[in-house]
Amino acid sequence: MPLITPLGRPLARLLPTVRLDGSRNLIRDAWNFLSGIPGGKIVFSRLVGRMAPYTGSINATVTVLRPGYAEVQMQDRRAIRNHLDCVHAVALANLAELAGNVALAYSLPDDARFIVSGMEIDYLKKARGAITAVGEPPVPRTAVRAQYDVPVTLRDTSGEEVAKAVLHSLVGPKPGSASDRRGDVN
Repeated sequence: MPLITPLGRPLARLLPTVRLDGSRNLIRDAWNFLSGIPGGKIVFSRLVGRMAPYTGSINATVTVLRPGYAEVQMQDRRAIRNHLDCVHAVALANLAELAGNVALAYSLPDDARFIVSGMEIDYLKKARGAITAVGEPPVPRTAVRAQYDVPVTLRDTSGEEVAKAVLHSLVGPKPGSASDRRGDVN
């Protein structure tokens, strides 16, 4: 028996259809649904952290996500500090990777996937307080195999840049997708 809402409609008709067969961009679908509801950005961020547990260790929150752009905030807390009482370099690298990855993942066509193949990061000053990372990848138009460089800037609450990174990401077709069957290559 289906659950019925107060308006008499089955609850399932009010929820978005989620396909886990790889035919859609799950990151984009989840963000588009969750970001518009109270607490949805936090729920989305925790789900990303569950999908990539090491990423979840910094408890960052995705605050803005659209094609070619993401903002991710990480609050300062003892668990991410080093012996110099500033945010640990690896926590900053983790935040940079998260911002670049969600921006790229959101921007991908439904039949594409990616993996980070390398990363460069420059630490410009000691990071203290909340840090906001902004990832601005190019927007892939197809799932053709190609490498994309994803720049990420990290700023403190005063707006000063504390680090900058570049993620080197390989994009290609999801296995079994039409692009994969065609053998699209760059």
